[in-house]
Parts: sequence; structure tokens; C-alpha cells
Amino acid sequence: MAPACNIECRYCSREYDCPNESRPGVTSRLLTPEEAAARVAEVVKRDPRIRAAGIAGPGDPLANAATFETLRLVHARFPQLIKCVSTKGLLLADYVSQLKAFGVRTVTVTVNAVDPAVGAAIYAGVRWGGTVYRGMEVAALLWSRQAAGIVEAVRAGLRVKVNAVFIPGANGHHLPAVARAVAGLGVYMMNIMPLIPLAGFAHLAPPGPKEIAFVRTVCRQYLPQMDWCRQCRADAVGHLHAADVGKKACRVT
Repeated sequence: MAPACNIECRYCSREYDCPNESRPGVTSRLLTPEEAAARVAEVVKRDPRIRAAGIAGPGDPLANAATFETLRLVHARFPQLIKCVSTKGLLLADYVSQLKAFGVRTVTVTVNAVDPAVGAAIYAGVRWGGTVYRGMEVAALLWSRQAAGIVEAVRAGLRVKVNAVFIPGANGHHLPAVARAVAGLGVYMMNIMPLIPLAGFAHLAPPGPKEIAFVRTVCRQYLPQMDWCRQCRADAVGHLHAADVGKKACRVT
């Protein structure tokens, strides 16, 4: 229920109705806010162990008005659930108070670079304030907005985690700088995810387990590292230990 996006990431491929793929950006169908709230009710009834409901795409939740209506409906009916949102962070500073009012307690921001020279190779464009930005300007604008949003979210009492996509040859060497920068803003955890070769990076091989482990070790001096991420679909439901790869987390998308 969050199909629109304001960031053009060179590694992103958003798909619909792809039951054989389990990765971010994939969803079987789009839901209206009312359908999403009904879906949460169905999931909670089926499995009372569910403790969280989040919105993670397939686009950027904060670029979609339906996100806020969904959060309002779900929070009114299920105030006990932890609400979370995943975003690239371009609009985070503008919506922190609204997110908190609708029960959001945790926010994940994808930060792949804090140096514009690195970010320019990862992001093709940003749409902000009615203007499309390209080149080095994209990465500089995005990081400044991400930093401002993270600071506002932490100040409001939200827990902020950072995701970072490890793209060999683009930002692998740079991830410790990302960890250091976001730690200074109050982020509590970092999740380094291997590139899934798609779109503009389809020609690259993903980083191997040893490469990822090494970078996590370096970054751990700045932030605790999450090592149980399964890179879920945008419509994943269930628990991380579930045998079905399509049931890894409770999200509404």
C-alpha cells in the first residue's frame, strides 16, 4: 500500500505479484488502508504472538499518503502493536510528529552513503520540493535530509535503526564511515545487507559471507550490528524462524 517512491536507487527493482521472489520491493498486491487494517486483524487473530506491524513499501512509505491513514486505522484498533516504518529518509524530518501520534515506535532508515562522491554512484535521482536532483547533488541532499530526520526521530523518542546495502566496488569500503556518522546521530543498530544484483547493479556479484562479516566487525566498533536479517519481501508476515521464506516478519504493504 506504499507504491510511490521519491528516490531512484540504482539497485532497486520493485515488482508486483512475484510469488517466487523473496526480497525487498516485492509484493503480491497493493492494499488500501482499510484492506491493510483488515489484514492486520486477520494476522493477529491467526497468530497472537505477532507483536509488530510495519510498512516497508514496495516504494517509500513516507511518499504515500495512504501510509498515514493505514497507521491511524491500525493504531486505533491495535494500540498494543509496535508500529514501524522503513524509509529512505528524505521526508522523515517532516513527519516525525505524525508518525509518533499514530503509534510508530521504531523507524528504519536506509543510509548507503554519507559521502556525496560515493552516493552519486548509488542514487540516480531524488524528487524533492517539486524538483528532480541528479548527480552529486542527489547524494548530498539525501544524506542531509536523512541526518535531519534521524535527529528529529531520536529527539522524539523513536528508536532508529539504519539499513545499508553492501554494494561491492561502490560503498563496501565506506560503510564504517556510515556507521560512525549515524551512531553520532543516535541510531541504535545497523543492518548491513548484501546487494541483490538487480537493475543498475545486475552485473555485480553480491558480497560473500566473509566480506560481510569483516565489514560488520569493523562497523561494530561504532554500532551494534544486526545479523539475522533475511531481506524480506515487502508483504512478509510471520516469524524469522518460520520455515516458509515468505513468512519472516509482520509487515503491512
